[in-house]
Amino acid sequence: NLIGTQLHGPVLAKNPKLVAWIANQILLNSPPIAHGWEQMLSAVRNRSSLTAELRELVILRVAVLNRAPYEFDAHLPIAKAAGLSDAAVEAVQQLVPLDPTVWTARQQLAIKITDAMTKTLEVSDDLYQEVRAHFDAQGQIDLVATIAAYNMVSRFLIALKIGH
Repeated sequence: NLIGTQLHGPVLAKNPKLVAWIANQILLNSPPIAHGWEQMLSAVRNRSSLTAELRELVILRVAVLNRAPYEFDAHLPIAKAAGLSDAAVEAVQQLVPLDPTVWTARQQLAIKITDAMTKTLEVSDDLYQEVRAHFDAQGQIDLVATIAAYNMVSRFLIALKIGH
């Protein structure tokens, strides 16, 4: 029996830490997966060359595109603490942002590659060249790994109905 998969509603909607706790408890059903999960996400969150603001912008965008509101709610306070503006948060929630100029050029590029990787899985040659022009080798890996990792997180939460 997977702990907590039947929990839903206002209690979880107001407590993203509880959702994270439930996800971690479920992961413990597979210790090797739990270990790898923690290693990967700790590196993405704590040892990446991306600024916290850019990392959280990308995570919020993945959550919006994948319709993972609990992932969004869990990261919104982190994004705000990292300095993401209300206008940037509002724009990231729009499937087609009405005013992408609320983001810096680097943030706009991060949103473009997040959209490509999340919606179609394909990054065009032109977009890849743009990313290479604005991010060094480590930054490219950190950006792509962050997008990929949080696509994994949202798909895990949704598939196991954690927080829904």
